[in-house]
Amino acid sequence: MKIHTVEIQKLKAASNSLNGQVLFKVDALVSPKEPVEGIEPSTLLVMTEANARVLMHLLKAQLAEFDAKKPKSRHGRHG
Repeated sequence: MKIHTVEIQKLKAASNSLNGQVLFKVDALVSPKEPVEGIEPSTLLVMTEANARVLMHLLKAQLAEFDAKKPKSRHGRHG
């Protein structure tokens, strides 16, 4: 497995795909990362607090789009 450090520079947009995926358009720096012996290799996603807040906003908007497409309950309960 190849591992990388992915540094988000800018989150540009988010959308939903037809098969239930959330897609993000980003500017990012991607660089290979050397594994550290004794530590499970993982790719790191790095971003500023400001970008994390933008990501949270975009995620909430995309989840609301998924929810809007789901059929309403026929049992009279609202969640």
